Amino acid sequence: MACLLEAPLRISVLSEVTATSRHYVDRLFDPDPQKVLQGVIDMKNAVIGNNKQKANLIVLGAVPRLLYLLQQSSSSLQLRTECAVVLGSLAMGTENNIKSLVDCHIIPTLLQGLLCPDLVFTEACLRCLRTVFISPVTPVQLLYTDPTVIPHLMSLLSNSQRTQEYITQIFSHCCKTPEHQTVLFNHGAIQNIAPLLISPSYKVRMQALKCFSVLAYENTQVSMTLVNVLVDGEQLTQVFVKMMQRDQPVEMQLTAAKCLTYMCRAGAIRTDDGCIVLKTLPCLVRMCSKEHLLEERVEGAETLAYLMEPDVELQRIASTTDHLVAMLADYFKYPSSVSAIADIKRLDHDLKHAHELRQAAFKLYASLGSNDEDIRKKPILESGVIELLCSLTQSDSPALRVNGIWALMNMAFQADQKVKVEIVRCLGTEQLFRLLSDPDANVLMKTLGLLRNLLSTRPHIDQIMSSHGKQIMQAVTLILEAEHSIEVKEQTLCILANIADGNTAKELIMTNDDILQKIKYYMGHSNVKLQLAATFCVSNLIWNEEDGSQDRQDKLREMGFVDVLHKLTQSADPNLSDRAKTALQQYLA
Repeated sequence: MACLLEAPLRISVLSEVTATSRHYVDRLFDPDPQKVLQGVIDMKNAVIGNNKQKANLIVLGAVPRLLYLLQQSSSSLQLRTECAVVLGSLAMGTENNIKSLVDCHIIPTLLQGLLCPDLVFTEACLRCLRTVFISPVTPVQLLYTDPTVIPHLMSLLSNSQRTQEYITQIFSHCCKTPEHQTVLFNHGAIQNIAPLLISPSYKVRMQALKCFSVLAYENTQVSMTLVNVLVDGEQLTQVFVKMMQRDQPVEMQLTAAKCLTYMCRAGAIRTDDGCIVLKTLPCLVRMCSKEHLLEERVEGAETLAYLMEPDVELQRIASTTDHLVAMLADYFKYPSSVSAIADIKRLDHDLKHAHELRQAAFKLYASLGSNDEDIRKKPILESGVIELLCSLTQSDSPALRVNGIWALMNMAFQADQKVKVEIVRCLGTEQLFRLLSDPDANVLMKTLGLLRNLLSTRPHIDQIMSSHGKQIMQAVTLILEAEHSIEVKEQTLCILANIADGNTAKELIMTNDDILQKIKYYMGHSNVKLQLAATFCVSNLIWNEEDGSQDRQDKLREMGFVDVLHKLTQSADPNLSDRAKTALQQYLA
């Protein structure tokens, strides 16, 4: 059966099929083996760099015939090898070509071919397999269908530099899940691939390094094993450190930094280890600078954000290294001038990466601003980043609005008053309340998160509510009345609980009977999360040690809150029951 392209392409391609293309395929069926071989060699020369010719030959059924000839033991080794070479060339065409090859079962056929002891033939099969597997349209699971394949590939690693390059490239592209990591680990990937890191071939070293980065990602077992591996008497971590040196190609520096980052995040290397603080971190910061390609800057920024996300000390070091915060502000300026880019393909490339650059910068801002006060206070305030993020919340793109708000939310977390005031000033109350009615649920959630972070610690709560209290209470009321998810309502009630914790701010709740009734309603809601948040709000309003608590307790008793609290002490949920009991104790004290 002919292996056809997908329907939309079939008609246009068939209409262009030439007599020459037919002639190439017809020669594959000649009874004379020598003519078949010459036909395959001529076909190989005809398809190089010619995607139209490749598509024609696929439509005319060349693939099943080439696969048949490749499998026949009666075919000469030279013919079988030339068939593998032509198939590899066809695979270098379009994604539709790859789909056609996969549909014709090229993968199991080539994997079977690897059992042949001839090196040149197995290299040709591996080169074609590599090309097929690195395509995004190929299902990587096909590598794992037959359990004998991975151990056989491991055994072929020592055959030649080419087999090493192709096999490690296949592994690094096909290791997508924890299950894949486990299969490769259990079949000796680490001990088989580690020696390749000092191969004389750059391509082999590079592919081996990529293998380790995908194996170590979020995998404690692999990372803990890698720490103890020796390569030619040297610790593997030191081999990675050498690969990060400035005289190495950027691709190698970045991938080595990724390996050490993933090992660190998996708990195999301490965050204060010299190879992280003195080598990996500076290498990744270096990758964020203007001198690098857009793709490299994206990868560097994303990896750096991942490395320092949980660690305050790394955030502090990064924020003061090589003007990192100022460098990130540049990430929002691409492409710098559309008119200056004459090449449409280049423009398309730059626009795509401009979006990725912004996303990477958001991740880094979020990491930098998430844990440490000093970092937020100085470099971020001075860099003009807050204005930049506030302007992005006005974007037409929901993704940019979400990311802008998300970064501001992280900056506001446990921030000092100066940072919070600057955020409110730059954002403006009108924009804040526009975001609170945003049709995108993610934007709304992140805006509520920002508001909750702004309204934390009493002096901050009182100051912000004294200037913006009326609008905030209005927004809260609208959200609690509208059709929103449980998560949105819970976040809104948590904001009310924060307001209730203010010294003067709580009066904005106590003088608003409508809001009090809503709090009472949510205490009796069917969802425990909402009941907890509403009860927490009441606790803050009636807390004994604060001025005016007696008056507030009396008012809430009159409104029936005490009866509701008594009911909640009988709740099956232990947290809710405990919180209700704590609130009731305020009346008894």
